[in-house]
Amino acid sequence: MPAFRSARYTGHVQKRAGTSALTNKTKASGIGTDSNASGVLKYNKSGTVVSVLDNGGPGGTVTQITSRSTGVTLNAMNGAITMDATSLAAGAEAQFTVTNSFVAAGDVVVCCLKTTGTGTPFAAVTTVAAGSFQITLTNLHAATADTTADVINFMVLKTA
Repeated sequence: MPAFRSARYTGHVQKRAGTSALTNKTKASGIGTDSNASGVLKYNKSGTVVSVLDNGGPGGTVTQITSRSTGVTLNAMNGAITMDATSLAAGAEAQFTVTNSFVAAGDVVVCCLKTTGTGTPFAAVTTVAAGSFQITLTNLHAATADTTADVINFMVLKTA
């Protein structure tokens, strides 16, 4: 089996107003990825750049309304979802769908709680599908309800 050779590039990636632009790129050889402080370049077998994965670039925010099971729409690679403050009883769960045009069925979506208040909330992505993912919020506390508008951060990790 031939050894994998990562390509080397000269030049730099410039980030302008939330997008990445490639400048002064010269491909030396091979296929793979090249990373720097601005992002990761991903290219196919012919050496064409197929994507620039932004490391923490501009995301989005959305606020859930009505209840903790109300779906939200946020078309961004990463973002923050402010939950509705409806009471989530001790030991209870609430599931909601995030509609997101950046998500493909094979992607990995990760989430974590940015802010919490009462109870012991825990958030996890439980389903990923083309164009959406589902988050389940569980209150792990044995006696105290979660009555806070918790904020959940998420990030979409693209797969090949």
